[in-house]
Amino acid sequence: MAARTRQLGVSHGSNLKTAFHHSQQAPVILGQQSSGRSLSGLYILNQEGSDDFDALEKLFFSCIQSTDDESALLCLERLTQRFGSSNERVMALRGLYDEATAESQTSLELSLKRYDDILSQDPVNLPILKRRIALLRSLSKTSDAISSLVKLLDATPTDVEAWCELAELYQSQGMSPQAIFSLEEALLIVPHAWNVHARLGEILYIYACSLEGEAMYKQLQLSIRHFCRSVELCDDYLRGFYGLALATSPSLVNGSSELTVGKDTLFSLHALARRKLEQTLSRENSKQPHLREYDENELSAVKKLLGRL
Repeated sequence: MAARTRQLGVSHGSNLKTAFHHSQQAPVILGQQSSGRSLSGLYILNQEGSDDFDALEKLFFSCIQSTDDESALLCLERLTQRFGSSNERVMALRGLYDEATAESQTSLELSLKRYDDILSQDPVNLPILKRRIALLRSLSKTSDAISSLVKLLDATPTDVEAWCELAELYQSQGMSPQAIFSLEEALLIVPHAWNVHARLGEILYIYACSLEGEAMYKQLQLSIRHFCRSVELCDDYLRGFYGLALATSPSLVNGSSELTVGKDTLFSLHALARRKLEQTLSRENSKQPHLREYDENELSAVKKLLGRL
């Protein structure tokens, strides 16, 4: 499960719980679909009203994440029957299924070759381009994945997902300045994305810790600014408050005479972040495990941070 999670780029925590819950409903949902009933009334659709493709695609992802390959294949077959095997999104989902069920490195290399064959006939097939990049990453061909993403962004510079993926690839190679630039480009497109602000804050914090003196505190201040923006946009965002507590920790603030933000302000921000984290921890621990919004690893990380600060 862990290997598949990494390969698909899936986040941990409540997303996996949701995916598992959705996949458990697959036999009922697929049974209703096969009998001619519409998916539009099912909870898996968002309130804005997705079409059947979106509904089956969401169910497909949930099944893949929870390793219910049989139901995932049924979703894929339904999509293929309705939209055709030449549909770009269907082709990408077929590729994802093949990757997820591959039993060896050789099988993954064959998937990569199939993507190359498709792109030789249709170089602008974006879903396949993105799947190829994801597969390159899972095969540890990071340099090739970065080069492919840069080319993709030359053609589609407003692709936020691609900018964020590029940032993660750069950061995995220790190239923090390039990762920071990539997320700044993403924020030009989605300035209110609190999760992107928080991730930029994290990378700025990591980069700051690798520097010294004035350069360090310059990056640290930018990190604090993005964490603040993140929790301003989403006032219960755990990751944003975690980062804010870390970046404003007394051990960093007290040792600096180069921060342009007043220490009283930073201490107030730290106190706010701590209070929010403590409230979240208390609230979550009072719930039954299956009703918690965050998983045990996330809550444990918060508890450890509060113990260190």
